[in-house]
Amino acid sequence: MFNWPSPRDWIFSLKAFLASMLALYIALALGLPRPYWAMATVYIVSHPLTGATRSKALYRVLGTLLGASASVVFVPALVDTPELLMAAVGLWTGTLLYISLLHRSPRSYVFLLASYTLPLIALPAVNTPAVIFDIAVARAEEIILGIVCASVVGAVILPTSVAKVLHDRSTRWLTDAARWTADMLSSDPEGKAARHMSRHRMAADILALDQLISQLSYDADTSERVRDAQELRGRMTMMMPVLATVASLVHTLRAHPRGAPAALEAKMADVVAWLRRGAPTPAPDHLLSPPQSADEASDWYGALVAATEDRLRSLVQLWQDCASLQRRFGQRDERNGEREWTPAFQHWELGGARHYDHGLLLFSTVSAALCTFLMGMAWIYTGWNDGAAGVSLGAVACCFFAAMDEPAPFIRSFFWATAVCVVFAAVYVFFILTNVHDFGLLVALFAVPYLLLGTLIPQPRFTMVAMLVAVNTASFVGIQGGYTADFQAFFNGNIAGLAGVLFALLWTLQTRPFGTRVAMRRLIHSSWRDIARNALGRSVAEHHRLRARLLDRLGQLVPRLAASESETSSDGFTEVRVELSALALQRELPNLNPWQRHAVEAVLTDVARFYQARLDDLTSQPDAALHDTLLGAVRALVAHTDQTSRSARASLMDIHVALFPVTQPGSAQ
Repeated sequence: MFNWPSPRDWIFSLKAFLASMLALYIALALGLPRPYWAMATVYIVSHPLTGATRSKALYRVLGTLLGASASVVFVPALVDTPELLMAAVGLWTGTLLYISLLHRSPRSYVFLLASYTLPLIALPAVNTPAVIFDIAVARAEEIILGIVCASVVGAVILPTSVAKVLHDRSTRWLTDAARWTADMLSSDPEGKAARHMSRHRMAADILALDQLISQLSYDADTSERVRDAQELRGRMTMMMPVLATVASLVHTLRAHPRGAPAALEAKMADVVAWLRRGAPTPAPDHLLSPPQSADEASDWYGALVAATEDRLRSLVQLWQDCASLQRRFGQRDERNGEREWTPAFQHWELGGARHYDHGLLLFSTVSAALCTFLMGMAWIYTGWNDGAAGVSLGAVACCFFAAMDEPAPFIRSFFWATAVCVVFAAVYVFFILTNVHDFGLLVALFAVPYLLLGTLIPQPRFTMVAMLVAVNTASFVGIQGGYTADFQAFFNGNIAGLAGVLFALLWTLQTRPFGTRVAMRRLIHSSWRDIARNALGRSVAEHHRLRARLLDRLGQLVPRLAASESETSSDGFTEVRVELSALALQRELPNLNPWQRHAVEAVLTDVARFYQARLDDLTSQPDAALHDTLLGAVRALVAHTDQTSRSARASLMDIHVALFPVTQPGSAQ
């Protein structure tokens, strides 16, 4: 659906156009050989947020210098052996692309840009290797000029703070989470499907915050605000499995013949009322206090009630932390006495570990490297003088979309965007620029199309295509210090570029016919494998890394599930809940008595065995033996009022309702 440009979109477009014209003017005045590179660079690095522009600018400089340096090394040494040169280019492209995919942050841009900068600089210079250093220096100068212009204009003219956007998006996320929580605690059966889609959307939205937080340090902000943003993001991530657990416990409790106790229903109503007031902090004392009654957990039903109360309390603690952090983050220098912040939710510590599917990453990067190499060999053996442009653009297409599960549709859009750029450039070169005699008129002729195009870049649906059209049109027009138009050179060079993108598209269709479903299946299987390996026991010191990796995997899985129309046996949350509960049980094991410890270890053994069996047979389901083992462990812990037993019992109930969501034993006595 097309949205008409907002005033903010028009402001961004005007700033980008002013920066591009400034870069072009300075490049022409300095007599740089390819001034249009400076103009194109502005549209590559420009972003509606000032901090994001700064980060892209810095990393583009570093990536350009890295790629340019590699071209200076490889071309003179290997120009007489073109096969080795293309092998080196392909290997460089694949290696740097792989490194970029390992950095899911703005830093990845350094390696992504370096991966395709080498073919962009090196291949057109193979016929004149003696001047490769001059070409590399000119490329760096023109790109740095464009970067400086984009950064200065973005910072001086109506700058937009990353912090403000991050605050607004986190506010919307918390509003959605509060709506889902209130709906779930109010037991509205009609809202079940809506809640299911809501949590998928919320988990996907958390991923969007990562890029904003990583760019926050490039804003004019304090380190305290960056830390607050990281703390908030971590607790928002933890809230997802906690919400899923509370939803399952409440659903199971209300489906039980005895229903939810009146006192618990009243507490849930108080939580809903607190959320609807905006979750003012601190939360009411009775919502944060642990369960008071010891004999309520004397059977399975009592254990279910106690577990629900315990997880509801954890949810309130998380909400209090999120609300406090979000308010602190929204304030600027004066925190009104809230500078010292003590978290209410301290049960789990998150580490920095992430999940990487190295198999798919290697396959994607090897595919891009082979495509670049084969295009280079085709160029060499056909003797097409302008074929270097095709190899360069083909490499760009492969690298740009390598991180996508299904890159072919994006490369197809890239191809058509490139074709449109060729047409636009031809109209400008052969019909419009012939009448341009000064820079002012040139600016006027570029203004209308580029100002309109710039309004599409801030809109996520059109960002990629609009940016490519802006960049490629500037490159294909090729503004120089004086007007020159050679139809044959223009036609050969641009047709070669289109041929390179088409080759990349056909190669991708053949080598990567699979996509989102395979990535989803591998992520789910990785979760099963993690549970099978770790349920039996790991050092408590490693738990924070395991939890962080599990939640990171969930963050990668949920957007794919939300976007996929296929049915799947898992929504990702079940595995998270089971593994988090298994880790919690491991933490409590040393403090349990021998009988209790034996019962809990039996549960962990059966859980590990079930997920190992599921890896061997995807249709495996939890069996009666696992169900009975869980009930036996609950029996071993009922009626014990110490904190260790209460925590272990709640974790056992979490696993029970996750694996047996509709089982309702009448008693565990």
